[in-house]
Amino acid sequence: MWLLPVFGLIIGLFIGFVSPFSIPVDYTKYFSVAILGALDSVMGGIRSYQEDHFDSTIFLSGFIVNIIMASLLAFIGDRIGVDLYLAAVVAFGTRLFQNISIIRRHIINKYYKT
Repeated sequence: MWLLPVFGLIIGLFIGFVSPFSIPVDYTKYFSVAILGALDSVMGGIRSYQEDHFDSTIFLSGFIVNIIMASLLAFIGDRIGVDLYLAAVVAFGTRLFQNISIIRRHIINKYYKT
């Protein structure tokens, strides 16, 4: 069942690649950290599902709050002339790779170590 979020992510990426929508250059910082925050939430959701404590309310609220806070941090940094979006990139990037490594360990333990 954890493949459902991955399938949704793949469908979303496919739709994004084939749609004619383009992001203005001025907003690329905001969208990039928002996407990173969304990916962090998706990987956290997969991880919590594998650990048998997934809660859809926590997932959806975290997904929305991560996107908003990352974009807000990039916006505030842009207004005061400091690259605060880099803080969001480092924080979400670190959490993303930690979640991916934990998911990988769960898969290895489940399928290769009986």
